[in-house]
Amino acid sequence: MAPNDSAETNGEATGTVVGRRKAARYIVPFAVAGVAAATIGLVPALADSGDPELPDITAQELIEKIAASDEEQLSGTLKVSTDLGIPALGGLAGSFAPETGGDGSSASPDAKLMELASGTHTLRVAVDGPDKQRLSILGEGSEYSVVHNGDDVWGYDSESNEVYHARSAEKAGTEKRATPEGVPTTPKELAEEALAAAGDTTSVTVDGTAQVAGRDAYQLLIKPKQSGSTVKSVTVAVDASTGVPLKFTLAPTSGGKAAIDAGFTKVDFSKPDASSFTFTPPKGAKVTEAEELKDEAGKHGAGDKAHEDLGALKDFKGPDVIGEGWNTVAEIEIPGGAGLPTQGSGDMPAQAQQFLDALGDKVTGSFGSGTVFKTRLVNALMTDDGKVYVGAVTPDALVKAADTAR
Repeated sequence: MAPNDSAETNGEATGTVVGRRKAARYIVPFAVAGVAAATIGLVPALADSGDPELPDITAQELIEKIAASDEEQLSGTLKVSTDLGIPALGGLAGSFAPETGGDGSSASPDAKLMELASGTHTLRVAVDGPDKQRLSILGEGSEYSVVHNGDDVWGYDSESNEVYHARSAEKAGTEKRATPEGVPTTPKELAEEALAAAGDTTSVTVDGTAQVAGRDAYQLLIKPKQSGSTVKSVTVAVDASTGVPLKFTLAPTSGGKAAIDAGFTKVDFSKPDASSFTFTPPKGAKVTEAEELKDEAGKHGAGDKAHEDLGALKDFKGPDVIGEGWNTVAEIEIPGGAGLPTQGSGDMPAQAQQFLDALGDKVTGSFGSGTVFKTRLVNALMTDDGKVYVGAVTPDALVKAADTAR
């Protein structure tokens, strides 16, 4: 039967700015579902009787099934496609690498995994509890892998034959997981971002069943009830047996293909072979220790520059949050009121300047003037007097938020 839309909760917000509050943190744009959705209504919509045929389940029960999933062992292959409408980030990520005199490591996870923010990639994953994970990005004739085993984190780029090594304590625990914070790479991580809160600005229903990676799954459909969002819907395919999300699809209101589509093509919930988590640097590989990069940065003055930058941020109080639900906008005031660097100012790498120029559109309002940087999902307005408004909302909604904030 069709999804029971009549069971959705009421109380849709008007889309106007309804209040401002201090945010303790602001989620990275790639976790857009978590940024945009302040709340999710848990509604008793029943699943379609589709193929495969599965017992009826409510949205509440399905979300509880995800939360209760305790699978800590799995291996498989993922296909991840991201189309945010931005240039490929492979080279750009390197533009913001630590200043190490041009002698960094191509195997460092922080820059390498940012490539997942655009294009289509095939990944292999293996997990055996919280202390053993492996993630590999498969290229044409090359492979990049991050291996976490106990206190050791290894990154290996077969194309350059470079190895990066860090002890987890050196990164204050941020690499305890195999990927950097703020870069969700599996359907489960993406689903957790989308289901981060609860309330009445969202419709949540069970929209039939599907087969993903040869396994029976329910489809959880999440849709905003507010206008002005760039998110049309989020669909999460949930394994009927284990409760593990197998596929995550985010459709933008602009239409076309999915902005984010990440799903298993093969998955196995048995214990992975122990050899998946062992790593020995290949013969002749250049090995870079994380501590060496820190020391090199200090020699080239990067440490002094970082200290100066931290000093400039001493008055930064964090972002204000304007609006609610899918219309949430973060207002960030840049210390010193610095606006966008001008062309040829030398304040940012040329490649980064080209990236910004390709995205920006000039806008005006009662707030003054500024530039809107657009993607298919997350948009940002940077005013000429040094304020930034960011959200998974339309450019018009950003301008309205900036006008109201004044």
